[in-house]
Amino acid sequence: MYFDFDYYFRLLRHVWNLKHWPGRWRLLARLLLVTPPVTLFHTLCFLLDYLLFPSLWRQPVRTPVFIVGHARSGTTLMHRLMSADGDRFSYFLYWETLFPSLLQKKVIRWLGRVDQALLGGMFFRRLKAWDDRTFGPFRHIHNMSLWNSEEDQFAMRAAFVTQQWATDLPVMDVLDLFHLDQMPKKRRRWMHHYRELVKRQLLLNGGDRIHLSKNPVMSGWVGSIIETFPDARIVVMLRDPAQCVPSLLKLVEKSWKARGWKPADYQASLDLLLQTSFESFHNPAQQLARYPEVPRAIVDYRELTARPRETVHEVYRQLGFDVGSEFDAFLQANAEREKKHHSKFEYSLGDYRITADQLEAELGEFYRQYEWPRAGATQGDQAAAGAQQHSQQGERDRVAP
Repeated sequence: MYFDFDYYFRLLRHVWNLKHWPGRWRLLARLLLVTPPVTLFHTLCFLLDYLLFPSLWRQPVRTPVFIVGHARSGTTLMHRLMSADGDRFSYFLYWETLFPSLLQKKVIRWLGRVDQALLGGMFFRRLKAWDDRTFGPFRHIHNMSLWNSEEDQFAMRAAFVTQQWATDLPVMDVLDLFHLDQMPKKRRRWMHHYRELVKRQLLLNGGDRIHLSKNPVMSGWVGSIIETFPDARIVVMLRDPAQCVPSLLKLVEKSWKARGWKPADYQASLDLLLQTSFESFHNPAQQLARYPEVPRAIVDYRELTARPRETVHEVYRQLGFDVGSEFDAFLQANAEREKKHHSKFEYSLGDYRITADQLEAELGEFYRQYEWPRAGATQGDQAAAGAQQHSQQGERDRVAP
């Protein structure tokens, strides 16, 4: 199993130098006393997979689908809708991302069946109560649970390649998880390990499904994904930057503040996160322009929330999939609920060192193409632009190849 020793020692040195941080010794103990034996255990299980499940050697990864885009742009909503097509797709549940080995996952599933059969689900109820206490207060921001589909990149945490460090600590300048397309040495190793994780998840779910991935961080991995999976399909979610950019900044800042970090501690990382936000728009477009043969669907968040069933139908058409009758019935039944999709998470662009004019300057081509509201536009202008965009989107849907 792959382990990124470079990033491990980078973080270890960084934490060692945080002389005045109260959590320093606790995290050092975790890195020095917990991480090595846990990694050794994961590695042993990872190796045993090939002995205990020989079909893993032959497990293919065919036409995987990757949903990327800036965080808070509808990636979760699109993933949740598509993952309901359960006979077609395989994906990671959150608890499954915590265990990289196929053996580990199968043992845990077996223990779950024993708990239900012999104990009436006693341990499941206790775990469910813990899940509600832990994630429940934050589900208005992101609907997270051990049993929900979750971001693929979390599955790489055992390899010490995880965005979790960036939400616990302001270390955007220490650990770069976004720019994989620009990191040739890490790209080969990370993507080989990631492919191995996907193969295990596919075999866990029967071996004959299509892998469905969702991760905003992978907006910086699009070229690497296409090189590793030449028959991949890409779905790019797009949303007005004035909405999704401050939402992400607020979410990460809230996480840092909750752990006792002060603005002076995290401002540099916040600035880097803002720059990465711009690249979350640019990199998918640039990489897909390099590979015009790759099937792709570009989805405006407004269209997904206004016409969820029709939008998913169009995405399937562009990816080369048929919509089955059962899945279509699900889309019809849930259409009205998804039209009301919104987050109660409060944020403001004015909270950060970025203005609407700067957003438009950085992402001008996207503003022009998708006709997002401009800073100086009146409500009437914005309403007219929205109506025109909806009409043009419908025309694009009718004539798209």
